[in-house]
Amino acid sequence: MTLSILDVIEDTTVDGPGFRTAIYAAGCSQRCPGCHNPESWDIGRGTSVSTDVLLNKVLADDFANVTFSGGDPLFQPEGFTELAKEIKERSRKSIWCYTGFTFESILKNKKQAALLPYIDVLVDGRFEESLRNEALLFRGSKNQRLIDVQSSLRENKIVIYQYNPFPL
Repeated sequence: MTLSILDVIEDTTVDGPGFRTAIYAAGCSQRCPGCHNPESWDIGRGTSVSTDVLLNKVLADDFANVTFSGGDPLFQPEGFTELAKEIKERSRKSIWCYTGFTFESILKNKKQAALLPYIDVLVDGRFEESLRNEALLFRGSKNQRLIDVQSSLRENKIVIYQYNPFPL
């Protein structure tokens, strides 16, 4: 399977905690005013990359975890589900996913919901320029949530991820 990808950034520290390999998807239907990456809206601006190539790039770095961003990875849910499943089967890497969709709406969409079992933290919600706050960790506007996906699925309710920069 292939994905339309704008870029892969290795060892980034802004797309989640620690070093991460960030995969930036092309394509987004949200078109949020003030978006930091409006060139990502057009899926045609990306390059077709196989999930195998992306998987090998992710697995080549023993230390970096993974972030799916964009654009919106849930604009291409089947490919990102395949990639996330392979990452989880072959490593212990955490996966963060940024999307303009809300957790609640993802649960109602079978293709998008298929990705959730493989995601550790979902940063959900459209970027709202009027709610922009540069002091927020790992998100751009106050309406966006850092969701602990696995706990949320187990408990059948939204569980907010609690970032601890100094875990025991």
